[in-house]
Amino acid sequence: MSKVGFVGLGHMGAPMVRRLLKARHKVTVYDVVAEAMNALAADGAEMGTRHSVAADVDAVITMLPAGEDVSDILLSGSGLFFQAQKGTLFIDSSSIDAQTALELAAEAHRAGMELVDAPVSGGVLKAAAGTLTFMVGGTDSQFARAKPILQAMGESIIHAGSSGAGQAAKFCNNMMLGISMIAICEAFTLAREVGLDAKKLFEICALSSSQSWVLTNYHPVPGLVPTSPANNNYQPGFTSRMMFKDLGLSQSAARRVGAYTPLGALATQLYEQFVHSGHSDLDFSAIIKMIGAGKNKPGE
Repeated sequence: MSKVGFVGLGHMGAPMVRRLLKARHKVTVYDVVAEAMNALAADGAEMGTRHSVAADVDAVITMLPAGEDVSDILLSGSGLFFQAQKGTLFIDSSSIDAQTALELAAEAHRAGMELVDAPVSGGVLKAAAGTLTFMVGGTDSQFARAKPILQAMGESIIHAGSSGAGQAAKFCNNMMLGISMIAICEAFTLAREVGLDAKKLFEICALSSSQSWVLTNYHPVPGLVPTSPANNNYQPGFTSRMMFKDLGLSQSAARRVGAYTPLGALATQLYEQFVHSGHSDLDFSAIIKMIGAGKNKPGE
């Protein structure tokens, strides 16, 4: 059992804390939203503050919206790097750019701390079930320290490489995910327009060369896959806003290293359009609404 500080109690953070508690870790939580802390206190967590959540703990986990938020909580003013005991392990499970992850790891070292980047894949349902995939960037010894804590929240804990490698794995994975979702939306929209039954196409594709995880686990058409948010009015597992953010991270990295990612760039543009049209809080599979509403018929 470890003593863990946890910062960021949103859609993902809250169920992750509950998995830590179920594994009998002692968890102190902090969030700017008091109601989020109160809900977890009822489940056995201790409520902390920005100035106490990192005190006297073995590890601190951050699960925040953006790199600026992580840098702020760790570095600015009396940041957590300056409150924790020397040698405390920091685990950042936010999705941020790899360069910021590298800089934070260096700052942690200067402050006498250790930091791994450990973003997740799996969404809210897998967070609640404790079956997330963690992609971890850091040294071998840092990974060994983090793994027992991460195992309370995930079933696949993968050492991706040195600092920043976890974040690189996350945005590459989500670039493929976003592109795949758009491809399936387009194909099933086309099928509808030519009069092909969605269930029949699904049955064929699930057994054919176009089979994919998105197709069989997260299909954007309601009624085809029991686990899909499409069956619940596209309430998120993983919001369109977060997909747009991660696609943006992939394209920032591509520009930095000169990689050619034309489909990644187009997927980013499409999700930007969808998010800015008022759908940011819907699941990313809801982009089928925009694709399905578009027309490209002769004479239009």
